Formats: sequence, C-alpha cells, structure tokens
Amino acid sequence: MSPEVRRRRLARIAVRALLALVLLAVLATVGTFAAVNRGGRRQTEARLGADPRLDAPDTFPIPKVEAPDVVGWPAGVTPTAPEGFAVTRFAGGLDHPRWLYRLPGGDVLVAESATSPKPPESVVMSVLSWLRRGDGATRERSANRITLLRDTDGDGVADFRGTFLENLNQPFGMALLGAAPPYSVGPDARPGTEVAFYVANTDGVWRFPYRIGETRITAPGRKILDLPAGGYNNHWTRNLFAAADGSTLYVTVGSGSNAGEHGLEAERGRAAVLQVDPDGGGARVYASGIRNPNGLGLEPATGTLWAVVNERDVLGDDVSPDYLTRVRDGDFYGWPWSYWGHHVDDRVTPARPDLVARALRPDYSLGAHTAPLGLAFSTGTAFPPAYRGGAFISEHGSWNRGDPVGYKVVYVPFAHGMPSGKPRDFLTGFKPDPGGSMTYGRPVGVILDKAGGLLVADDAGDTVWRVAPRG
Repeated sequence: MSPEVRRRRLARIAVRALLALVLLAVLATVGTFAAVNRGGRRQTEARLGADPRLDAPDTFPIPKVEAPDVVGWPAGVTPTAPEGFAVTRFAGGLDHPRWLYRLPGGDVLVAESATSPKPPESVVMSVLSWLRRGDGATRERSANRITLLRDTDGDGVADFRGTFLENLNQPFGMALLGAAPPYSVGPDARPGTEVAFYVANTDGVWRFPYRIGETRITAPGRKILDLPAGGYNNHWTRNLFAAADGSTLYVTVGSGSNAGEHGLEAERGRAAVLQVDPDGGGARVYASGIRNPNGLGLEPATGTLWAVVNERDVLGDDVSPDYLTRVRDGDFYGWPWSYWGHHVDDRVTPARPDLVARALRPDYSLGAHTAPLGLAFSTGTAFPPAYRGGAFISEHGSWNRGDPVGYKVVYVPFAHGMPSGKPRDFLTGFKPDPGGSMTYGRPVGVILDKAGGLLVADDAGDTVWRVAPRG
C-alpha cells in the first residue's frame, strides 16, 4: 500500500468517526435510534433481474462513503474472464479512457475525459467529495481528447495510436453518419468516403467533417445542439447513439441533482434521452424521468433501443435499483417523484401523484449503486453460444454502499428480445478483495471490435482491455 493511499484511508476513518458522533448526537436529540442504516451487506440475486425484491428505504438514511482506493494494476495482472477466454491489454498508458467507438475498417476511438474538480454544492457534498478522493473518477485536469487506436497486425494489441480530435470539453459519446442523406454508414464503408463525425461534449453536440480512414480530424466543427453542462455527482457524461437508418441521433443527459433538490426548473432538458436530427434540427425529449442514462444499444432481434441507468442515492444500501430498460418514444420512468415504477420518493416536493401513476417499471434490475455505464449487445459468432444475443454491461462500482458492489462487466442473456435470466459475471478482478477498498481499475465503455472481441475501457486503470475466446 502506497503512503498516499494509507494517508487517504486513515483520514477517511477519522472523518467518518467524527460524522458518526455528530449523527448519533442528532439522533439522541430527536429520540430515535431505529433503522439508521442497515449496515453493509452483499448484493443478492433476489434483488437482480426482471422481478427483483425491492427493499424499503432506510427510515433515517445517512449518507455513506465507501469510495475505492485506486492503486492501479500491478505488473502482469489483468482482469479475470471465464474459462476459455483470454484477456489482453489492448492499449495502456491512456489518460482516463471513458468511452469507445469503432470506426469502419476497425479503428477504435477512445474518449479520454474526467470529472473536473468544482466547488461543492453544500457542506455535506463538500465532505462527501473529499471522502471520495482517490476513487479514480476526479482528476485535476481532463485530457479532453479522442485518441485513435489501430491494431495493424490483428494480434489483439493496438500498435498505432494518435490524437484523433482534441481541445474538447469532457467528450464522451461518439457517432458517425453520412454527410448527406441517406445518413447511415455501414461497417464496410470505403476509405475516403465523406461522412460526419459527432461527439457529445458535456455542454453540447458537435459535428465535424471526416473522411473514412483518416487518423485525425483537423477541420473545424460546428456545435449543432446545446446541452446543460455538468451535474450532480459526475452526471457530466453525454452519450450519443445513431438510429440504425441514420435518420436521428439519441443523446443522454443525466440529472442536475440527486432527487430534484435544486428545484425542477434546474432539470429542464435533463434526466432524459433526447432526439435530434443529423443537422441539429428537431431536438426534443424522446424519453424522460430517467435519472442518469449512459450506455445505449439496439437489441439485435427486435431493433429496440435499450439503456442502462444510474438511479438515486441516500435511500439505503439496496434502494433504489440501477437498471437496464427499453427506451421508447414518450416513455417516462418516474424520476424524481418515484423509482421502480410507483415507489414514491417522499423527499421530492411538490408531490405529483399524476406523474407517479404514469411511471413505467424498468425492465431489469442491476442492483442498487452498481453504477452501470457501458452497454454492448453481443452480435456475430465470435463468442460461444452462451454469450450471443445478450448484453454486456460494465458496472463502474459503488461509492456509497456499506459493502462494495459492481466493479465488473456482467452478461445479461436475452431471448425473444427480452432479458431471460440473472446477470452473469464476465470480467472481474478490478477489486482484488471484493469487500475491500483497494481497487485496480473501474470498467466504463464496452464495444465489440472488428474481430468480435470485447473491448473494455478502464478509466481508473488508464487501460483498454480486450477479451476474446482462446485459440
């Protein structure tokens, strides 16, 4: 353990002890010690899947901070995949790689960006932010660039890298569309074809002219859509996803608060999946009440859009579930008034029973505080049948739960267009001791590469991993 990690750990213990004394004094004053926090416990399968067990919120929830201590990957150590799979370091030495995108021809783009330090919203948030130092999410500066990686000899390791686009503002989602109708661009588009490259900064969507096969964009871009910047607890990420026919772009925007505590006027255009035309026109809310949507993907059997979503904090270790769900035009998932359908969050005022009645129940629980970010449906035949047709989902991992959860990539099987079983661990080992604070890395973006292998961006580990069947 490094001296810096040891100092952080001792400081956190001291601050937690002080907070506990203050909270006990408050509880003694109001005369109740009942149901404070239930204490750390393992996530159980009963809380996962299409029909999860839902716990009641803590009666007197106390904010918890069990943030990871990121120490990096020891030499020769990699994440662990199921038997029959090999894990290789596709690219290392990156600067907080968050999101991945595959270009026609197989080149891989990596958005390198990080949470930027900012003034805290309150004394409580100041303490919580301080306790989370060293979790791998916040850095003194964000690289604000997109790097291109190329595996020229097909050995599963990138042997060329270069700056594709720079001087961005916390870039995340990326997409490629034709420069003019028809807008769809297939994986076999010819080099030299003129297209449009889109990137979602935290404060807007930009469009750049690009020729397929080039390794760098130098032409100036144009902002086609303004977005509300930043947000509560790192909700700065803005994902992009193009419809199959290229006719529209979907844009994710997380909430500006945990549960509407800054007023609902501050949430205009947030906690939603937006829809916008390729030229920037026709922008509208496509689906709403979705606290912090990130990964998007099309289920291959039906072509339906799905998303993974981070739900609210400070209701207890097991409330409320983060989830995987369909996203359709007009869908409303309840935030901030309710969660998991009609479960009312009493902290939100004014109450809106009419909107709670409208709220949809998500399709699939991934467990509270797992922080699902990446989503990639398994297509093709490179993987064995047990890993075809379902969804690979990265779980960035908890920071506010008694026992840590997440810190892995799971596979959710699908049948007939819907999830058909419990999530299965696929890539683990990001925490050497699942119950401890020491952390090697944290998975974020996931995509399939040209050969069918799974690429996983590890922001805390500054690495992109590749998982593929042996042989």
